[in-house]
Amino acid sequence: MAKSKNHTNHNQNRKDHRNGIKKPRRFRHESTLGVDPKFLRNLRYSKKNNLSTKAQLARAAHRETMRLARKKKALAARNAKAEPKATTEAVAKP
Repeated sequence: MAKSKNHTNHNQNRKDHRNGIKKPRRFRHESTLGVDPKFLRNLRYSKKNNLSTKAQLARAAHRETMRLARKKKALAARNAKAEPKATTEAVAKP
């Protein structure tokens, strides 16, 4: 009895390329079916605690105003320290 044929790839590439080999479509939101439950739970918590874009912009604006206020206050304190020395010197001279 002759040995039977084990494998051949004859004509398969031609058949595959007839309609073109296309990349799989990429979807905007991939399905999470079959994904690790521990990972999904963590993903939910992280999404819940993320700020929306509006909230992020509002927080950044607030942070900027607070920074400017601190800077203004520090300048005022520095100027207030400098002024009494000048006045005491002016008073001591005459």
